[in-house]
Amino acid sequence: MRRGRRLPAVAASVSVVAGALFASGCGGAARQDASEPKVTATLAVAHAGFPRVQSIARPTYLELLVANVGTSTAPNVAVTINSFNYASNYPELASTQRPVWVVDAGPGEIPTRPAQSQAVSPPGGGQTNYVNTWALGALPPRGVRRFRWRLVPVTSGLHTVRYTVAAGLAGKAKAVSPSGGPVQGRFTVFITHAPPPRHVNPNTGQVEPGPYPYSPSSPSSP
Repeated sequence: MRRGRRLPAVAASVSVVAGALFASGCGGAARQDASEPKVTATLAVAHAGFPRVQSIARPTYLELLVANVGTSTAPNVAVTINSFNYASNYPELASTQRPVWVVDAGPGEIPTRPAQSQAVSPPGGGQTNYVNTWALGALPPRGVRRFRWRLVPVTSGLHTVRYTVAAGLAGKAKAVSPSGGPVQGRFTVFITHAPPPRHVNPNTGQVEPGPYPYSPSSPSSP
C-alpha cells in the first residue's frame, strides 16, 4: 500500500523533470537575429549594369556596385533579386517557378574544393540560405562591394529585373538610400528568341561571333 501511495509522487517528479528539459530545449535556442546589431546603414548603388538587349543562350553579366555612404557599418550587405524566374501555371510542372536566366555563377569568390568534383550549386561565395539573396559580409563606411552574376538567358521576351539592397539578413540592420528610402532599382531587358550566329575558328579553336567565313567556291569549303 505504501508503494502505491508513492507512485503519484514519483510520476509527478518525472513529469516536472521532463517539463524542465523540454522548456530548456525549446527556450534555450538563440534567435537567428541575436548576433545582428540594430543599425541603419546608408547605402547607394554606385553602378548598375545589365545589357538591355540579350540573346537566348548567350552568357551575360549583371553587376552592382554597392557603396556605404553613411557613418554606420552594414553588418552583412546583401542583394535580393526576384526576377531571375517567373511563375507558370502550365499543368503537371514539377515546379511553377521557371527560369528566365540560369545563374551560372553568383557574386563572391569561388570557394576551392579539396578534390575535383561537380558543384552542386552555382559557384560564388556570396550564397545564402535564401534562394534569391546573396551577401558579401560587412561593409564599413566609404567601403564598396561588387555583386556580379554570370547569367545565361533561356526565356525570350521583355522582362523586368528588380533588385533590393539590404544591410543584413536577419532584419535588425536596415539599409536606406541617401534620400531615406529603400535601396532598390530595376532593369528592363529584351531577350531575343534566337542566339546570335557564332562559329569556331579552325585556326585558334576559339568560338567567335558571326557565321563561319568560308567561300562557296573554295575547294576546302563544306
